[in-house]
Amino acid sequence: MKIKPLTIGQERLVNLLSDDDNEIVGVFGPSGTGKSLLVLSYGLESILSGKYKRLVVVRPLIDVTTGKSVAPELLGELFYKLSSNYMLDIMGTIEDPAKIKQLMDEGKIMVTDIDYLRGRTFDNCMIFLDDAQNVPPENAAEVLIRTGNNSRLVIAGDSILQKPMNLERDGATLMREVLLNEEKAAVVDLGIKDIVRPGARRGLKLVLELRLRKRGLSGEESKLLDAIRSAAPDADIVTAVVFNDIKRRLSIKAEAPDALVIAKEGNLGRVIGKGGERVKEIEKETNLKIRTVEMSLDFKQWIKVLHPLGWAGKHITDVDFAGPDLQITLREEFGAFIGPRGIYVKFLDGIFRRLMNIGVTVVEEER
Repeated sequence: MKIKPLTIGQERLVNLLSDDDNEIVGVFGPSGTGKSLLVLSYGLESILSGKYKRLVVVRPLIDVTTGKSVAPELLGELFYKLSSNYMLDIMGTIEDPAKIKQLMDEGKIMVTDIDYLRGRTFDNCMIFLDDAQNVPPENAAEVLIRTGNNSRLVIAGDSILQKPMNLERDGATLMREVLLNEEKAAVVDLGIKDIVRPGARRGLKLVLELRLRKRGLSGEESKLLDAIRSAAPDADIVTAVVFNDIKRRLSIKAEAPDALVIAKEGNLGRVIGKGGERVKEIEKETNLKIRTVEMSLDFKQWIKVLHPLGWAGKHITDVDFAGPDLQITLREEFGAFIGPRGIYVKFLDGIFRRLMNIGVTVVEEER
C-alpha cells in the first residue's frame, strides 16, 4: 500500500485487510482516523494488481440539513458527480486523479447507492460499504447477500458522532455486533488516539461540545446551572448533568458524586474558586455533591472524577472510543474497579448515556 499506517489501530486495520482469511472486515471509529483512506488505498492496490476485477464502493448520500439519505433518482447526474468527487477527494492523494477517473470510466471502480444492489451479484470484487451508521441494518445485510465468489466485504462506520441523532442502535453498531461473532470476519476499533487528519481532533471536540451544549436539561440540572451562574458568573459552562437518581438506584454508598459540571477549557478554576469556595457554595445551595472537569477529549480525567473510588483512576491505562462505547482499559484491580455486581461500571454507563448517549465498557490491558 502507498499509504502507511501511522497508529497502532491503523496498523491493525492494514493487517486485517492483508489477511485473506478475513472475508469480512469491519472498521469503526470517528472521522479523521483514516478508515476510508486506508480501505480505499488497499482496494485500489487490489484492482491495479489484478487481485480483484472491480472495487465497488457503496455509500449513502446524506443531506446534512435533514440528516436523511438522498435517493439517486432525485439528483440524477449530480449524484454520480458528487460520488466521483468523493472518490477523487480521498484517492487523489494516493494516485493520479486522471488514473482514478480512468478506472471509474472503465467500470473498475464503481460508486453506487445501497438501494441499487438488489438483483445483482458481485464476483471477484472488493466491496466497501462506507458510512454504515447511516444505513439501515437490513440494507447493510443486503450488501453481504450480493457479495459473490472470490469477493470480500469491508464495512466502515462511526457509531459515536456521525450516527443519526436520537438513534440508539444504528447500522454501524448492529453490524459491528454481528461481525464480532461471525466466522471469517474481523473487527478493528479506531479511537481518538488514531485520529491523524489535521483539524479532525479539534473538530471532534467541537462537535462533542456542541452536542453537550444543546442537550436537554432536567429541572434539577437547570437549577444547578442557575446556582453556578450565581456563584461563578465569569465561568463558561458547557453543561451540567445530575445523576443522583442513578446513584440511589444502584445503592452506591461510596463517596460518589451526584453531578458533574463541564466547563470550557480554562474556566475550571472559575467554577471551583481559589480555595474551593465557589463550588462549596454551589453544593450548599443545591445539596448536591459536585465534581468538575474541563471540556476535553481526555476522558481518563472524566472517569477519574466520576468513579466512586477515588484511587481507582491510577489503574486506568487508557480511555477511548470503541465502537458505540467509551472503553476503559485497566492494568490491574479489575474487580475493585467494576464494583460488586458491576455497579460502578453501571454507574458510569448511566452517566455517559445521559450525557452523550454512549455506553461505557471496561477491559483488562493485554499482557
